[in-house]
Amino acid sequence: MDMELDLKPLALPQDNERLTVIAGPCSAETEEQVITTARQLAGRGCHIFRAGVWKPRTKPGGFEGNGEAALPWLQRVKEETHMMVATEVATPEHVELALKYGVDVFWIGARTSANPFAMQAIADSLKGIDVPVLVKNPVNPDLELWIGAMERLNQAGVKRIAAIHRGFSSYDKKIYRNLPMWQIPIELRRRVPDLPLFCDPSHIGGKRELVAPLCQQAMDLGMNGLIVECHCDPDKAWSDAKQQVTPDILAYILSLLVLRDEKVTTEGISLMRKQIDELDNQLMELLAKRMKVCREIGEYKKEHNMTVLQTSRYNEILNKRGAQGSLWGMAPDFIKTVFEAVHEESVRQQMDIINQ
Repeated sequence: MDMELDLKPLALPQDNERLTVIAGPCSAETEEQVITTARQLAGRGCHIFRAGVWKPRTKPGGFEGNGEAALPWLQRVKEETHMMVATEVATPEHVELALKYGVDVFWIGARTSANPFAMQAIADSLKGIDVPVLVKNPVNPDLELWIGAMERLNQAGVKRIAAIHRGFSSYDKKIYRNLPMWQIPIELRRRVPDLPLFCDPSHIGGKRELVAPLCQQAMDLGMNGLIVECHCDPDKAWSDAKQQVTPDILAYILSLLVLRDEKVTTEGISLMRKQIDELDNQLMELLAKRMKVCREIGEYKKEHNMTVLQTSRYNEILNKRGAQGSLWGMAPDFIKTVFEAVHEESVRQQMDIINQ
């Protein structure tokens, strides 16, 4: 049985009754860079200033952050701009230092959220502390692990929790640095409706030209906020230079965002939803008929001592239906995913017959 998260509102600043923007450089490189970026962001749609103080890197030798030395710079940002400040924490020591220097919001990175031991240690260090904690999805597309990370925090008494969708690692990179796999945060929203959901377009896209369209996609899906990497001189950034935008560009992106009203329904859309429900019922009936035929095929294979899996037939179905889907305006990958699932259930049904 799924655990329900015991949540309370984040109590973070926002615009338009729902959008909170967190922005700032990937890394806190120098005091001048941090203060210059913060000044340029202040009053331009950014509510919370972010900067990485500790930077987990894939390989040793890269810039891994200035650590505690950078935390006074965030204090100065608060004093000069009156923005809240946020940074990533990955250990109890990080939590202790961030609290000591008055950091307002914590986020937990993808590598940390994938490690239950690390998450439990952070959760234990936050007992009795009322601070907003934003949890990025694990590197791999594992919804249960993502929810489990937030459950550990919640069981420790942390109630101001939000999720950050930053995309998922894949060997096949295609256009994105991390694949959006929007269906996963959509399912998270279904499972935990009251959980605020942020989007990290910088890490999904990996390129600054993808930030704007990804921000709009996030808004179209009803997400509650954005966390964007923003640098006063992105080309000279010490980490993730290609995916950071300037404060001017971020302000322009935010000015063009269209926020959708997720609560408004009209008679027209209600009728179309009714059509969808009727079509879904028809799909279920057709699938039931298809599985009935599959079981009959299973009986035939059992009688004639045939193997359940017929690879050539499976490939024929995928190729034929993929081509059909393209003609009707559906993505081949979507069709492949659907028929792979249908085939998997068909094989299971036939195996049940064979093993009777």
